[in-house]
Amino acid sequence: MKILVIEDDADIASNIGQYFEDKGHELDFAYNGKHGLSLATDRRFDLIILDLMLPGKDGITVCREFREQASHDTPILMLTARDTLDDKLSGFTAGADDYLVKPFSLRELEVRVHALNRRNQGGQRVVVVSFGSLELNRDTMQVTRENQPINLKPQAFKILEYLMKHANRVIPRQELIQNIWPDDAPEGDPLRVHIHNLRKKIDQPFEQDLIHTIHGVGYRLGNARQ
Repeated sequence: MKILVIEDDADIASNIGQYFEDKGHELDFAYNGKHGLSLATDRRFDLIILDLMLPGKDGITVCREFREQASHDTPILMLTARDTLDDKLSGFTAGADDYLVKPFSLRELEVRVHALNRRNQGGQRVVVVSFGSLELNRDTMQVTRENQPINLKPQAFKILEYLMKHANRVIPRQELIQNIWPDDAPEGDPLRVHIHNLRKKIDQPFEQDLIHTIHGVGYRLGNARQ
């Protein structure tokens, strides 16, 4: 197995490296977020072990940007000293597949690594996301509904993709904003504008609405109101 370890603590990285290399695995290392993201996107690994607290770019940012930029869905196991529910949810929302709290045993890390690798073996990157007759192609950035092409601007495309990937789930406004504008949301209420424009293209020309507002909470993509 080829594993990328993104960890700024040299002792932890060394212990992980020695343990897994002794078992025949090939490891590469990065000691800051920027270098780690570059390695993760430029090369192909079977699994990424990613620390949350990193210099340059923190683990949440690295994870989110990797999921946005990479052409492959490499499993990510996140390491952190933070063990609150909000911290874990932030990691999973950014795209992590598993979460291990420090201090941890190398044996438990090994078990989780193998479980993620088994889950991912033979898996292909999901290029087309669909919900009923609505389809979104992540590679070509094309959207169709009932085989009719729908042209969307990049931000609207990202919002629709997020809603479709979490279909039938109510997505809080703040969660959408953080995922579409992770660094600094524009002034005003751009999310409301984009949702309005999405409805004009995704819903209005068709018989059934798919994008629903959950007042006081956020939005949901689904067939019927809850």
